[in-house]
Amino acid sequence: MTPTTITQAARFRALHRGTVLVLPNAWDAASAALIEAAGAQAIATTSAGVSWANGAPDAHGLSRQQMVAAVARIVSAVTVPVTADIEGGYGPGPDDVAATVRAVIEAGAVGVNLEDSPGPDGAPLLSPEDQARRIAAARAAAESAGVDLFVNARTDVYLFGVGAPGDRLADVETRARVYADAGADGLFVPGLLDLDAITRLAGGPLPLNVMAGPGAPPVGELAAAGVARVSVGSAIAQSAYGYAARAASELLGGGTYTALANGLDYGALNTVFP
Repeated sequence: MTPTTITQAARFRALHRGTVLVLPNAWDAASAALIEAAGAQAIATTSAGVSWANGAPDAHGLSRQQMVAAVARIVSAVTVPVTADIEGGYGPGPDDVAATVRAVIEAGAVGVNLEDSPGPDGAPLLSPEDQARRIAAARAAAESAGVDLFVNARTDVYLFGVGAPGDRLADVETRARVYADAGADGLFVPGLLDLDAITRLAGGPLPLNVMAGPGAPPVGELAAAGVARVSVGSAIAQSAYGYAARAASELLGGGTYTALANGLDYGALNTVFP
């Protein structure tokens, strides 16, 4: 593995200590370069945005090869560390996860999000023990590659409303302990915005990642609750595509161009790449 990847891995891990790490998620090389130019200290990909940009639905619509190619393009467009959303690992078993981790490390990523949702078919979440084996496989694959990969263990208990509402926090706490013992470095709980529950989870064994967006507490309040990392998932990609849809509708419907008035300057965008 290259010295650059090893250095970036150490740099990314250090960003989880101290000030809250804010990650506006990217989905292609241009969005990543613009996010870095805005001041981001690292780039996180969004599987939904990457999938849409490649003509596929989210939730395992992409192949491993397509996702890795997108990650490689993003890595080449920025100078900051990149962490890749690898969804469920592109296969159910630990060997599948290990193969994906090796591939994204080869592409230059120094972190991954690995979720305990098995796919889009409505199946229940993987058991904590089954997911722990997959996390351990990710850790072993990274160690074999010589990279101190940051493994962000995502649980979809809140996102999918698994179990009775009163039982969800305890379920996540159990998963956090099991995932930490398996080698996870962080806990990602999309769908959770309650500050009391967030504060409780932030005091657990893993640094907490919250997915924010419209209606969520501001970053400052999340940081005060102990959150280590704030990301926004597909929200920026959705906003960009929403803008494209509105501009196209205006042009095709009324023949006017108002929505095109606030785009980025051509020269500024064209020179964002090295």
